[in-house]
Amino acid sequence: MRIRGFKTLLGVLSTALLVSTAVFAQDAPQGKLKVHVDPEEAYTFVDGIAYGPGQHTIKLAAGDHQILIANYGFTFHQETVSLEPNGRASMDVKLESKGGLVSGPRGRIQLEPGGLNAGDDAVLLNGQTPAYFVGHVDEFNNNIIAKQELIVAPGNYLVTVTTHGKVAWSGNVAVGANQRVIVWLKSGKQRVSQWDRGTKLGDVRRFKAGIASATIEIAPVTGMIAANPTSIDCNQPSQLTWNSTETIDADISGFSPVAMSGEKTVSPKQTTTYEFTATGPGGVIKSNATLQVNPAVTSTLTASPTEVRYRRVGDKVLVQDSTTLTWSTTNTDATSIVPLGSVATTGTQSVQPVPAQTTYGPVNEDVNYTLTASNACGGSERNTVAVHVTGSIDPESIPGLALQSVYFPTDYPRRGSPAVGLLDSQRQTLATLATGFTEYLKSDPDAKLTLVGNTDPRGTSDYNMSLGERRVQIVKEYLVSQGIAAEKIATSSEGKEQPLDPQAVGQLETNNPEPVPAGMTCDTACMQLAYQRRVDIVLLPANTESKRFYPNAAPDSALLWHRPSPPVSAIEKDQ
Repeated sequence: MRIRGFKTLLGVLSTALLVSTAVFAQDAPQGKLKVHVDPEEAYTFVDGIAYGPGQHTIKLAAGDHQILIANYGFTFHQETVSLEPNGRASMDVKLESKGGLVSGPRGRIQLEPGGLNAGDDAVLLNGQTPAYFVGHVDEFNNNIIAKQELIVAPGNYLVTVTTHGKVAWSGNVAVGANQRVIVWLKSGKQRVSQWDRGTKLGDVRRFKAGIASATIEIAPVTGMIAANPTSIDCNQPSQLTWNSTETIDADISGFSPVAMSGEKTVSPKQTTTYEFTATGPGGVIKSNATLQVNPAVTSTLTASPTEVRYRRVGDKVLVQDSTTLTWSTTNTDATSIVPLGSVATTGTQSVQPVPAQTTYGPVNEDVNYTLTASNACGGSERNTVAVHVTGSIDPESIPGLALQSVYFPTDYPRRGSPAVGLLDSQRQTLATLATGFTEYLKSDPDAKLTLVGNTDPRGTSDYNMSLGERRVQIVKEYLVSQGIAAEKIATSSEGKEQPLDPQAVGQLETNNPEPVPAGMTCDTACMQLAYQRRVDIVLLPANTESKRFYPNAAPDSALLWHRPSPPVSAIEKDQ
């Protein structure tokens, strides 16, 4: 039963069954309150304490008092009354009928004072506040022709009999369908008998009273709770909906109290059963709703391509291929990829795998990327994808691979003799290079050579550009003859456009490990020109350039220094 305006009242009347010395004290200044009620069986509560049924003149301590006029089947009336010392106040209350007819099944509780002077004591069902009031003992103690009946739905009831702040009796009473349970309040003894009258009653009014009869039928409490949806992923919402009727107090485990009916959005971290309890004079009803929480995380992680190349020379990374990581997760709120760190729950990212190897040599290892997806509900999953890395880590100077610029006599090779001009000492230099490069290709199959032709500054630009091209071409042909594939060699000519400056030449000659042999002469001007007549060799992709030290100790160095051009016969003899 829902009492109109009762939220405030229940807080005020929380001490309903305690003796209020403020109400009934005889030594404090008092006033009088005259109460007239309709129906005349209506019961008066003063400051939450049962006082009595019917019309009254009540002596109360001066001050404010909460007065409640209650009768089951009617809307309870509550108001604040202020009394001055020796003052008088009155209340004339006509209660309004409330609630529809009540149908069976049903049983009956009969209360017998058994010698106790308890006829005017209030009877509360299933609660300790005035909201649970259903009548007084004198309305429920007769089974003769003039019936005085408390009729309830089958069930268990906590019956409390109280007046003036004292509990005369309290206990549990189990009532079956078509049973009459007699309770002797003095001894607490109970007896159950058949109550055939319960089968003959149709729909009954909640309150009916005559001169010596009373029938009060308590409407049963109803209540239910449901969750929609009944199954959720972690952190997803579900809507709890509950409703009840004839309820005074409603409770849901986890967040109580609640309104008699309502709804609430919940998102538990684990499977949770919500128990709804609706309590009223007509019973205590419990209803459950179980919300299943799915903590399982699903995830995928792929890499494309799954094999990449890596090449480092010294501290310089020359080749570092990329791969694209693609991942997706469901039912997760935290996602990370080692070694990337936190990432979105779904996404793609281009990465460049770096091998763990730090020593020089071939690289052949897997770089792992591990996706970890988790949620607040305890679910987690890991996925690892391996990217295979091949290549090499080499020092700045490459063992076994001698990169040395190749030098030419003045004006060689000539237009009419493009195959003449590569001296024997320079062929030996190139043969050593070819042997080292062939071995080097085993660790770096993508390596290539670039040949750059240079000339001294004498002659026109066009002539020297052609001369540079003849020089790189004769060097390429010799390297091919030593077993290097032609597609591994690129050529270009700078002619006289990129000369070494005198300071650079001087520094090179100072650091040259091959000093000029005794008896051999080449003045500064001679040396400046000789250093320009060369083919530089560049190793790719390391971008390592050949050393430009002049071959002073070569047995044919005199031909290389000679100015002007040496005789053709001397060059041809050298070859």
